Amino acid sequence: MENLLDGWGLTMATFSPLLGAAVMLLIPKEREDRHRLIALVTSLWVAFVSLLVLIWFDLGATDRLHFVVDKSWIEAIHSRYVLGVDGISLPLLLLTVLIVPLCIVYSWNHFPEPRNPRAFLILILVLETGMIGTFLAQDLVLFFVFFEVVLLPMFFMIAVWGGPNRRYASMKFFLFTLFGSALMLVSFLALFFLTGAESFVFSEMADNVVANAVSHTAQLWIFGGMFLGFGIKVPMFPFHTWLPDAHTEAPTVGSVILAAVLLKLGTYGFIRIAIPILPDAAVGWAPWIGLLAVIGIIYGALGCLAQTDMKRLIAFSSVAHMGFVMLGIATLTDFGINAAIMGMVAHGLITGMLFFLAGSVKERYHTLEISRLGGLLVQAPRMGWIFGFCAMASLGLPGLAGFWGEFPAILSAYNPANGVPVETFRTFMVVAALGTVLAAGYLLWLLQRSAFGNPPDEFANDPNIVDTTRTEWIAWAPMLALILAIGIYPNLVFGITDDAVDASLAPCLTVEAPLDHDLAETLACSEVYDLGGQDHHSHDHTATGG
Repeated sequence: MENLLDGWGLTMATFSPLLGAAVMLLIPKEREDRHRLIALVTSLWVAFVSLLVLIWFDLGATDRLHFVVDKSWIEAIHSRYVLGVDGISLPLLLLTVLIVPLCIVYSWNHFPEPRNPRAFLILILVLETGMIGTFLAQDLVLFFVFFEVVLLPMFFMIAVWGGPNRRYASMKFFLFTLFGSALMLVSFLALFFLTGAESFVFSEMADNVVANAVSHTAQLWIFGGMFLGFGIKVPMFPFHTWLPDAHTEAPTVGSVILAAVLLKLGTYGFIRIAIPILPDAAVGWAPWIGLLAVIGIIYGALGCLAQTDMKRLIAFSSVAHMGFVMLGIATLTDFGINAAIMGMVAHGLITGMLFFLAGSVKERYHTLEISRLGGLLVQAPRMGWIFGFCAMASLGLPGLAGFWGEFPAILSAYNPANGVPVETFRTFMVVAALGTVLAAGYLLWLLQRSAFGNPPDEFANDPNIVDTTRTEWIAWAPMLALILAIGIYPNLVFGITDDAVDASLAPCLTVEAPLDHDLAETLACSEVYDLGGQDHHSHDHTATGG
């Protein structure tokens, strides 16, 4: 079995959803039961293959790529078909293959209007291929192709099955993302030509940046292009404006996939591509990334306090929570990036659950106006308790996954990497900590207004307001269990990511000795690390929970 995975495992996991979608195209759209079954079986098959990858993955060597596929692809442009999985991509792969079948189960009796299960499920499967491929690709051109594959399915999901302002929201999502992707592609091409590389493979590109001594100015500009491409996808402040509209108008499953996985493509790009390939430029950009991250934390929290719509409030909370992820990334330390990956996984599970709950509330009450809601614990007590559980996880209650997505990211800002201004990041740490207080405020306010008290008169005797259904339990139980399990034992994630993150960072960023001029020269560090003899702090590189 391990040999089979070496040859075909990752390719099978990546493209099986497309095969399932092709089969569905051959079946008349009236056969809804058959379409639902094919989509579910396909997604479960992908999850099974990914589970085998986890079983046969060497957890003692998470820093190296496993099950590598390296084939010639587009020789004219020196691009190769290279897939691989390591400790950075494995948690995100598993998150993706968990979310997709749960979304299909939830959709079983929740297909939005205009009802067309075949087209809706095909879009979900195409999205799965794009998401998995992005996390597994090891070639810049291949990464870009998968990164763009997710754009059209999500555009159509919002534009066709979305709310009243779906056309505006879908167009805004498309244009913002396309603009960022264009700059990202230009950056990839600039790297290729300036380094004289013979392929677009990540590892070779990083080696060529050092070997060909690409100027620091050129690296800063190239990193800036990647920063815009990945930052819009995250989305970081001030590129976030497409997100609340997209979330508010998207169908429930679209919002879940967008929050749980699609936003992670941007943060993954920073961790996998931008920082390992251009570490010197990352040092120059780090204070700006950190500044925008903490602005996003505070702005997102204040935006939540101003919302009157439950779904839009949850959308603004994503801006704040992804700010914690970006703050961890901006420290350029293994501690901070481990915290960021944990934040990505925790945010995917918790915010995905909150959007599931918002969709179920909308189906029952036919509104998400917070002022019209109330008494959920009276009319649907199980759903009310689940909502309370997820709200507590989102605000960072210790013992739940959200705590490990926020606290280590804040703590990592106390000791950023060599060359990164310490006082600046300690200021960011204080501001980010204040953001957790605001998060508690808006989440407890939302919970109080929607779940506590007596049902309002207009819904008091509504027979449509029922408690959690069987399909909802099936879709939600795995996510709830993981939120609790990761909260109690964070090494479920940190144990996989730690070595891989440490291996991905340049020695200049991670060396624990004071980085003076002589050591900087020995390590072939750029002049950006020479701070005129200023003493530097040493770093604790042990991942939280490790």
